[in-house]
This record gives sequence, structure tokens and C-alpha cells, in this order.
Amino acid sequence: MSPTDVVVVTGAGGMGAAVARRIGSGRTVILADAFPDHLDRAVSALRAEGYDARGQVTDIADQKSVNELAALASAEGRLSAVVHTAGVSAATSTVQKIMEVDLAGTAYLIAAFEPVVTRATSVVCVASMAGHYAQLSPDVEQALALTPAEELLSLEVVTGFDGNSVSAYILAKRANQVRVQAAALTYNRRGARINTISPGVVATPMAQAEQESSSGDHMMAMLDACGAGRTGTPGEVAEAVAFLTGPGSLYITGTDLLIDGGQAAWLRRHRPQ
Repeated sequence: MSPTDVVVVTGAGGMGAAVARRIGSGRTVILADAFPDHLDRAVSALRAEGYDARGQVTDIADQKSVNELAALASAEGRLSAVVHTAGVSAATSTVQKIMEVDLAGTAYLIAAFEPVVTRATSVVCVASMAGHYAQLSPDVEQALALTPAEELLSLEVVTGFDGNSVSAYILAKRANQVRVQAAALTYNRRGARINTISPGVVATPMAQAEQESSSGDHMMAMLDACGAGRTGTPGEVAEAVAFLTGPGSLYITGTDLLIDGGQAAWLRRHRPQ
């Protein structure tokens, strides 16, 4: 009997659920989230639709918890895909929480799954279009890319951070992108792949909170100015994940896929000075 294909999805929100539905058919789906009630509802909904889904309470900001998730997943069968959607937003979180979850948590996941990935495993970490706004020195980017995960929060760029939650989010998401670039070598040597996707504004509850924040009007105005005229959907993000975890992307690793309706391109080339 052939081993079971296993898909791990962190984050039981709109994006994570869409990803689980898109790539989880015929596979064991392990859905991970820090909030048990929220996780139970998402798993129950997937099971009602015929998916072989189970939940694992996981605090992405806790390295031990992430290590336990990786061990559980690898014991379940053949690790096909790991998709990391869990995170917090700039509109609803503190600087400290963003550093712990979005920056360090992603590094914990990359480190935890590296020993257990096999040939044909594809890991996709959800970063953000915000990471493309970062203006960091090469030395800082190198430190964010290569410092051991358990030491990231001790870096001077973190401990000496002097900015608001938006700036912290930009830093964290750029760290996700460069961290994945650096991890591609080790993953390649194990026959696996790892990439980031960087969504713009996607219609999820987290994005709704962003739209209702002080920067919401500005954010939506940029979508109109860039010509997109709308937010993205979780399904569109899930399609990108399906490509990066599927057979059509076997030569793609260590890179970032921007999914923002052209917003970053508008900011770089057309935004009024």
C-alpha cells in the first residue's frame, strides 16, 4: 500500500481554508492554528465536504510547537506540501507580536520542516506585497536571511526597532522573502522546494480589519489607481499555491511570486512623486 500524501496548512482563516480545499483532495490535510475553537470549525467544515482533515493546535510563535507540528506531519505519510498562511496583521497587532509571529514564526517553520522534507515536497510561505516596500541594507538582509531561527529576535534590527506596526510588518515580510531565498539551497539538497508568495489586498477577515483601519482608505485608493479596482480573493491565492506545489513548477525554488493586481508595479513606476 502506497504511503498517504500529506498536506500541511498553517492558519485556518480564509486563505488557509481556500488552500486546503484547492490542494487537499485525496490527501490527508493537517490544518494548524493557534485557536482551538476556530480550528475545530474549519476542520469540521472540511470534513463535511469530504476532505480527510484533522487539526493540530499550533502556536507559530513557539518553536517547540512548530517542531511538534513538523514531527506529526512527517509521521503521517509522504509530505507533499507545506503551506504557511498563519500570521498577524499590522492593523490589529503590536510590533512585538508581529516580530514573534510573522518574523520568527516563519523562520521556525522553515527550520522545523527542513529535516523532514523529501523529494517532491514543496513549501510555500505567505509573505506579503509589503515586503517589497522594505529598504534594508544588504547586511541587515543577510542577517535576517541566515541567522539561526532561535536567535532572530535578538538581532539589533529587532531589539533596536524604532517604528510602528506597519514598519514592523514590512520588515517581517521582507525577512520571510529573504529567509526563503537562503533556505532554498538546503531544501534543494533534500530534493524539495521552497518559495514565498506575496499577496496584496485579499478579501479575508484580516484584510477587512486593515480596510477599517486608519490606512484603509489609502490602501483601497491605491487599488483603484493601479487599475485593479478590486481586492484579490482567497481562491486566487490558492491557485498560485496549487501551481507552486504542483508538477508545473518543479524548477522554481527560492523565489517570490507577487499576487497583488499590479499594485507594487504602480507604486514603483507610476505613483506621483
